[in-house]
Amino acid sequence: MQTCTIYGCGDCSGASENRRFFTKEEKIGMLKEYRQALEKEAKGVGERISELENQKDEVEE
Repeated sequence: MQTCTIYGCGDCSGASENRRFFTKEEKIGMLKEYRQALEKEAKGVGERISELENQKDEVEE
């Protein structure tokens, strides 16, 4: 997976590492992909918090 050097997102499909200038449409696409990656990360964090809370409840019982 290629890391976006502009926005830090996980995958900028087709974006060359050597390019410095992107079209508006490319930037929008990269930002949308980045947002999706952040949403997935937030979901994973939420799931992990739930797991830890459930483990805590099990230990206390």
